[in-house]
Amino acid sequence: MTITYRSYLRLPELLDLQTPLSGVHDELLFVTIHQASELWMKLCLHELGEARRRIAADDLPPALKMMARVSRIQTQLIQSWEVLATMTPADYAAMRGSLGQSSGFQSDQYRCLEFIMGNRNAAMLALFVEEAVRARLTAELAVPSLYDEALRLLARRGLPVPAERIERDFAQIAPPSREVEACWAIVYGQPHDHWDLYELAEKLVDLEYHVQLWRFGHLKTVERVIGFKTGTGGTAGVPYLAKVVEQRFFPELLDVRTSL
Repeated sequence: MTITYRSYLRLPELLDLQTPLSGVHDELLFVTIHQASELWMKLCLHELGEARRRIAADDLPPALKMMARVSRIQTQLIQSWEVLATMTPADYAAMRGSLGQSSGFQSDQYRCLEFIMGNRNAAMLALFVEEAVRARLTAELAVPSLYDEALRLLARRGLPVPAERIERDFAQIAPPSREVEACWAIVYGQPHDHWDLYELAEKLVDLEYHVQLWRFGHLKTVERVIGFKTGTGGTAGVPYLAKVVEQRFFPELLDVRTSL
C-alpha cells in the first residue's frame, strides 16, 4: 500500500474527531484548541520523560536539547490562548451547556506534566476514575521527578545536596532547601567549572518560566471570557487559577537569584 501524506498522518480519523455538540459556530474553535493542546502536551511528556532518563544516565547534551524543545512547544501552548480569547462571553455562553461537568482541570496529561516537573499532589488522583489513567499517574508519583533527577546529578558531581533530598517519598513536594539553594549558588557562581550543570539549571528555569506564562494566559483568558463565574469542573474559576500561578516547580533555582 502506498503511503501518502493523508494516510501517514491518519488525517481522516484525526479530522473526524472534532465533533461539536451544540451546533454553535464557536464550539469548533473550543474543541480544536483543546485537542491541539493535548497533542502538544503528549509531545511534552514524550520529551521530558526521555530528558529525565538522560539526566539519570549522566547524558546531558540530548537532555538539554529535549528540554529546549519543550520550551518551544510551551510557546505554542501559550499562543493558543490568544486564539481562544477571540471567543466572546456571548459565544461561550451559547455553547457552555454542552460541556456538562467537563473541565481542563480533568486533563490527565496536564496533571502528568505537573507531576513530572515536580509539582506533586496525590490528592489530585481522585479526579480520575479511569483505571489506566490513575495507574499512569500513580506510577509517575512513585519515581523521581525531572528536578529530583537534576539534584541527584548534582550530588553525583560532588555537590553537597542533602541526603534527604536524594532518597525520599517522591509523591510529596519537598519544601525549599537552603542547602539545595547553596548547591545551585556554586553552579551559578562558578559556571565555567560546572558549565553543563549551569545549562541544565537555565533549561529548568526556562521550563518554569513558560509554564507560568501558560498559567497566566489561562487565567486571563478565563477572566476575559467568563469573568468570575465558577468553572465547569466545579473550581472557583479565576480565583483558583490565580492560586495556581503562585505555585513553583524549582524554588531553589529562583531563590538563588536573590542570594547570588
